[in-house]
Amino acid sequence: MSREIVSKFISADRRGATLRNLLAEKRCLRFLEAHNPISAILAENASQTVGGQKREYDGFWSSSLTDSTARGKPDIEVLDIKDRLGNVNDIFEVTRKPLIMDGDTGGKPEHFAYDVRSLERLGVSAVIIEDKTGLKKNSLFGNDVFQQQESIEDFCNKIHIGKQAQISTDFMIIARIESLILDAGIDDALTRADAYVGAGADGVMIHSRKESPDEIFEFAKRFRQQHPTVPLVCVPTSYSSISFEALEAEGFNVVIYANHMLRSAYMAMKTVADSILFSGRTLEVEPSCLSIKEILELIPGTK
Repeated sequence: MSREIVSKFISADRRGATLRNLLAEKRCLRFLEAHNPISAILAENASQTVGGQKREYDGFWSSSLTDSTARGKPDIEVLDIKDRLGNVNDIFEVTRKPLIMDGDTGGKPEHFAYDVRSLERLGVSAVIIEDKTGLKKNSLFGNDVFQQQESIEDFCNKIHIGKQAQISTDFMIIARIESLILDAGIDDALTRADAYVGAGADGVMIHSRKESPDEIFEFAKRFRQQHPTVPLVCVPTSYSSISFEALEAEGFNVVIYANHMLRSAYMAMKTVADSILFSGRTLEVEPSCLSIKEILELIPGTK
């Protein structure tokens, strides 16, 4: 059944405040990567009933990795935030849920201040910036490539400048800690977390590239002893066997599924492209494709 276009209208202020409101209402939130409007529509309308309980995504994650990949560019901060705002605006035109922005390193502090204002003005709920410096490399490479953490003092200054730039109290700046990614250890991660929260960070994201969640669970336990109410975020790309419920039980407040919409979509497209060439027709790929009828019903206002 077609949905009315008007049902998607929501003010920037109202959307921007949604994340804080959800964090006050729910113990843990699910966010799914969306790299274009159609992936956001699919994420917004996805729902499952499991054990009598309805499950749905609480919002979207705008990933620098998937935004870069969708444009055929490397994930090395080639696209800055302003290069990605048009895509976010297109997503906002057809959805209602909140969005968290992957802000990479945040760039220079003076530039970050302007980015914060741009994101807040558009209705983005939060930006996550990572405590690395220099040419950005994807965190899952770890120490296989050269990556360097920014000094605690400099990163705290960036957080402080960003907080000073925002207009409302709704917008959130979340500090992403790379200590476990770069094998600096949990003590270093906790030291940084304390400093970043002290500098004004509204939340902390702890990242890990290990298949076991043990180190993030230990971090969460010790972090909660010092900061019982500060939102804690994780991205279980590497430790994918761990359930949402287990992460919630360990004290996480936001779980981000950071790249799965793009990874699944492009695998399917590659398979379909190869199959059409092999078969010389499209009959064989039709079961793998969304029907035209479903496409027409998915997009508001088409009928």
